[in-house]
Order: sequence, then C-alpha cells, then structure tokens
Amino acid sequence: MEQWEDKTEFKNRVQHFADKIKVNVKGVYIRPMKNKWASCSSHGILSFNDELLSMEKKLGDYVMVHELLHLNVPNHGKLWKSLMTAYLGDYEKLELKLKRINV
Repeated sequence: MEQWEDKTEFKNRVQHFADKIKVNVKGVYIRPMKNKWASCSSHGILSFNDELLSMEKKLGDYVMVHELLHLNVPNHGKLWKSLMTAYLGDYEKLELKLKRINV
C-alpha cells in the first residue's frame, strides 16, 4: 500500500486532477475533519481530511476526483457517475473501501 509522502505531494496530485478535469482550484487545505473526508466550495476551495495522508493513494485519488467533479456537477447523478468512471475506472470499489473506514 503506497501512502502519501507529505501534504505537498497530495496537493500536487489535486492540481494534477484539476488540470485533467479542467476546473479552477483556488485553494487546497488539509486539516482535521470529524465527519467527512472532504468538502468543496463553489468558489474552488477544497478541504481534505488529514487522515487521507495515511491512507493508500488510490483512496486519496477517489476523494480528490469526487470533490473536483462537484465543482461542475453538484450531485451524484448519471453525469457525475459517468465522469467518475472516466477518470478512475471502477471507482465504486474505492468508494466501498472508504465507506468501511470510519471518519
């Protein structure tokens, strides 16, 4: 299981996906969060749970893409699911794995 080296590597990966998805990210924060893995504002500010840094990178990728897509698609409908598949393939396995971990 490959983990993140540090916050900088994590933030660089967020920017990588933002460029791929073609969304403008104005800020990326990694901080303690009690009830969720991440959040985003309509202004392009993303916050990620600092516990993601100690998890495997694929789970971090899932959370990143999930939030970045919400900058253009506000719900979890067909379009969002199609885009998740386009960027991550079988994302549902990662989603299930993350749900098994308590926030």
